[in-house]
Amino acid sequence: MVKTMKLGCGTTLIMEKTDYVQSAALGIWVRAGAVDETDDVSGVSHYIEHMMFKGTKTRSAKEIASDVDRIGGTFNAFTGKEATCYYIKTLSSNICKGADILLDMLTESEFDPEEMDKERQVICEEIKMVKDSPDDDVYDTISELVASGNPLGRSILGTPESLSGIDRNRLVGYYSDKYARDSIVIAVAGNFDEQAVAELVERRLEPLREHKIMKTTEMKPYRQSFDVKERDIEQTHICLATPGVSMDDDRYYSFVLMNSILGGSMSSRLFQNIREEKGLAYSVCSMNVFSSYWGFFSIYAGVAHDKAEETLKAIRYELDALREKGVTDEELSMAKEQVKSSYIFGLENINSRMFSIGKNKLLLDKVYTPEEVLGKFDAVTRKDILNAAAIVGDYRSYCGAAVTGRAFDLERMVRG
Repeated sequence: MVKTMKLGCGTTLIMEKTDYVQSAALGIWVRAGAVDETDDVSGVSHYIEHMMFKGTKTRSAKEIASDVDRIGGTFNAFTGKEATCYYIKTLSSNICKGADILLDMLTESEFDPEEMDKERQVICEEIKMVKDSPDDDVYDTISELVASGNPLGRSILGTPESLSGIDRNRLVGYYSDKYARDSIVIAVAGNFDEQAVAELVERRLEPLREHKIMKTTEMKPYRQSFDVKERDIEQTHICLATPGVSMDDDRYYSFVLMNSILGGSMSSRLFQNIREEKGLAYSVCSMNVFSSYWGFFSIYAGVAHDKAEETLKAIRYELDALREKGVTDEELSMAKEQVKSSYIFGLENINSRMFSIGKNKLLLDKVYTPEEVLGKFDAVTRKDILNAAAIVGDYRSYCGAAVTGRAFDLERMVRG
């Protein structure tokens, strides 16, 4: 059972207790990500995440790591478009000690200028690593294209140029504005002492400001665009994308099932057509990307340079078939079983449970029971899939990105 508490400090604590396990996972979810940034501080949310591990007023970076090892814990963090999460998993008896380490990082980090200079270089290497990975690069490119001019199109990592302009004053200023008690959700799953966790969180979050300083944003209309990057590589990586729906949309469940049928599994239409029947690609798939207020649908394929146009024609064929004919009863039934199984498997992992309840509470201010989720998937009809396909089924409406060793006219192949 999920229990939600509004603490006196203004922070929400959401807990799901499981008495039969001997471990617990705790995550600190902060509603601060790339969407909150401006051009001059692009990448600052991710920069702060890195700096949280570089030392506090009472712990050095080494001591943070040693203290986690001392209690047998594992910890990490990640930054997304809308949120940053710091999390730890330990034995049940040590979860408060683990939480104390994370809370110390969150509220007492030093943001030492020398450490900032070192970590800036580390992030620049991370950016280079993405650029050196064509499939990562093409996905980042299509994300920026499909959400061009809107907050969700912002890069999480930033650029070397934007990072060079983020000094300690700018970083601390952003941290002070965004890391507020009302923009934080603490999620805990597993076996733990609810009262002890609540008291610890209440006490340790006091140094943060009460309310987040908000940035007003306005969504701009979707604009189709294309980008082909030529590199010295042996394969062409193609990604197409078009607007979809948000994670709070009633059609969310239809989109999840549609994706499973089109390109979300080895039995999917794209995989069977493009890889198994035609042998055009080693990797081909489709994917939904959901945010709290928007989303997009994407298709990826890695192919030989001379197979790009043939692969795009095969993708168009499958999109047209999906939009015009929909799906069969058998396909829909299979997709429901696949998606529901994946969901249930996730419930059996306390880390996954923590991520689920924390993210949904932070971004949607709601948490669905397993029965509600399974019921919503079961309720999806073939007509619902056809309606979803009408939104993303027009091949000629897609943005396109490619990283390739042989330049080609992607725009012509999509719009022509």
